[in-house]
Amino acid sequence: MQEGSIVSQYQTEIPEPRVECIEFRIHVGCCRRCRRRVQGRHPRQTSDAIGSAASQLGPRALALATQLNKGLGLPYGKTTAVLEEAFGLRVSRGGLCQALQRVANKAEPTYQALVTQVRASPSVTPDETGWRVGGQLWWMWVFSTSQVSVYAIQPGRGFEQAAMVLGADFAGFLVRDGWSVYRQFLQALHQTCLAHLLRRCREMILVAGKGEAVFPRTVQAILQDALQLRDRREEGQISERGMAVARGRLEARLDRSLQRSYRSPRNRRLANHLVRERDALFTFLNCPGLEATNWRAEQAIRPMVVTRKVWGGNRTTQGARTQGILVSILQTCRQQLRCASSLLQTLICSSQPKVLDLTAPIR
Repeated sequence: MQEGSIVSQYQTEIPEPRVECIEFRIHVGCCRRCRRRVQGRHPRQTSDAIGSAASQLGPRALALATQLNKGLGLPYGKTTAVLEEAFGLRVSRGGLCQALQRVANKAEPTYQALVTQVRASPSVTPDETGWRVGGQLWWMWVFSTSQVSVYAIQPGRGFEQAAMVLGADFAGFLVRDGWSVYRQFLQALHQTCLAHLLRRCREMILVAGKGEAVFPRTVQAILQDALQLRDRREEGQISERGMAVARGRLEARLDRSLQRSYRSPRNRRLANHLVRERDALFTFLNCPGLEATNWRAEQAIRPMVVTRKVWGGNRTTQGARTQGILVSILQTCRQQLRCASSLLQTLICSSQPKVLDLTAPIR
């Protein structure tokens, strides 16, 4: 055999992981005047506990467990299995659950700061889906803006629960679906989701009997023309005056179709719904930049739907609180293109709960 040439091949591999066991030599003493007990603290410590609770998980391990369980939806059992299989780190499910609760306690002020940002936002998109807490039906709420997302697991689906996060006096734009609770925010400017209405029209057309499809087709055409009109404005193809004239024609077409009486129960239900939502159908045409659908909240709540299918929900109200706090921080980090792991480690290693500004420019 004669050697001809030497070529290169590349392989990307993960180095063999290993667990570090770090010992902190903590100086303990007392004040000479007040005799108060004091002890030192290293920046890498995650807790001041000593004695029988002296063995703690490190910040990187806790940050990874938070992302696996809350960010990716792995149950506690599978999260512990990943930690043991990949790193040789053995931790019980109960111990991991308590550790994540401590992480949530330190993240509570940052979570409340996110709630404040949502309430002050000019535009918010809410949504909700069913959740389980202790086997009982609760609701997972999400309030999403272009910068942050806040989740809250509440025992109900009413105005009281929505107002606990958004505030009863919210006065910005509310881009939402047709759930009647959202209409109770009287100071807000409303935009109903056109995607929901278009989907409803398509479904009605598929099952329509003789003569029933005329009304949903009319509504579908009006809504699609409204979206095309928005696109023309964004592309600079129509003047402000032309926009106002076209918008008035769309509203007149819709009003004429709603003034008619319909024999079909399905058509009557759609007409009654459109009458209730009439003032919120074309808000986006009056306000450049406003979304016409609640896609932002639906995208934010979709991972929670997957998590619910995997392990159902939370066993306790404390677990539901932990869930809401940590997924809010993880989702906001995704929106801000921030490294959630380093931010979680900062929170975990802080001696006291602190507020981190997740929307501040990244250095």
